[in-house]
Amino acid sequence: MLWAVLTGVALLIILGLGFYAGKMLFLLKQQKARQEATRQSRVENITESLVLIAKAMEQQQCDLSEGVIRIVNLLNALPIVDQPDYKTKYPHIYALFTEVSGFAILEERQKLSKAERRKQDIAREQIESEYESKVLSELPALQTYCETLV
Repeated sequence: MLWAVLTGVALLIILGLGFYAGKMLFLLKQQKARQEATRQSRVENITESLVLIAKAMEQQQCDLSEGVIRIVNLLNALPIVDQPDYKTKYPHIYALFTEVSGFAILEERQKLSKAERRKQDIAREQIESEYESKVLSELPALQTYCETLV
């Protein structure tokens, strides 16, 4: 009789734990689905921004240096599992980024004297002119890459 009661209690405990484990697995599956949807939404937003910036650069509505800085930061923020080596895929975009990333921006730029700002502007324009055709030639490939992600 005692064995029957103990066996019944053990079965109830096992059934309860099984139900709890099943519920946790279901909640985990829902959480992973939400995370994937959020990740995909972020990828879509970033790729849309990349395409818009690339088009603005092609149409000369955006300075090359500004566009390159934005593109590099967005590429680095893409939440994809197997990120390619963007430095080798878009070498001129990254080279221009490296060249112009040392210039003062935002508050730092405002703190500079007019002469120093003008000096940096001239240097930036010279660097942009050196890379212009090379960077512009990489933008269609960037746009095509973005289309494959969505």
